[in-house]
Amino acid sequence: MGTAFGMSRVEHGPDGEWMVRNVPAAQATKIYRCPGCDHEIRPGIAHVVAWPEAEQGGVADRRHWHNGCWSARGRRGPTRRWS
Repeated sequence: MGTAFGMSRVEHGPDGEWMVRNVPAAQATKIYRCPGCDHEIRPGIAHVVAWPEAEQGGVADRRHWHNGCWSARGRRGPTRRWS
């Protein structure tokens, strides 16, 4: 699936299979709340958007994560707000 943000890829992890797309800083124009740390992802901050692969990109299932939080999700998981 191609978009202005680039191509999505499937990532496999202990928490399942995820569709993941990089969002470059120049394309990050909204404020999101990261489920990994519960802090804001501000405009201009590169990050990833991820959703369960089985959902094939349902908008309601997409979450924007800081790059470091996404990489560390196996050790930390999402905050209580998102679990």
